[in-house]
Amino acid sequence: MPDTLPTLHMLCGKIAAGKSTLATRLADLPQTVRITEDDWLKALFADELNSLSDYKRCSAQLRQIMAPHIAALLNARVSVVLDFPANTVEQRRWMRGVIEMSKAAHYLHVLNVPDDVCLARLRRRRLQGDHPFSVTEAQFRQFSRHFSSPSPDESFNVIWHEGGG
Repeated sequence: MPDTLPTLHMLCGKIAAGKSTLATRLADLPQTVRITEDDWLKALFADELNSLSDYKRCSAQLRQIMAPHIAALLNARVSVVLDFPANTVEQRRWMRGVIEMSKAAHYLHVLNVPDDVCLARLRRRRLQGDHPFSVTEAQFRQFSRHFSSPSPDESFNVIWHEGGG
């Protein structure tokens, strides 16, 4: 086995900023798996997700069960691309706990994409109909009000991705 540490890749960015697209690319790295919150939420809670409070409740339940599983993968020397949003201090605190349960390295990828680019992507995504959830512009704005970029005192290894091309 290689001597490199397994890595937890985390993603921070507004809805339609490109987190899942980046996650797909990162998951192509050797010995790396991608775990996608949207897929799990749709499979487990699709009928219960109608509001921001529903999302918070269901996501919290999912994070509770996933944390030891993710840490076990990392401790088994498998890198993980965590396609869960790291968009709030609370979400990043949970991710910090996963890091602390493992011996993994970590990177927090922050996608700094303007709202107009995210909204254009969101409209295209809704037309394509291939995303697990159809998010409206109003929902985008509601979720975006809770977005906070990571601060240096959170002590993450941050990689900034600017623009959104």
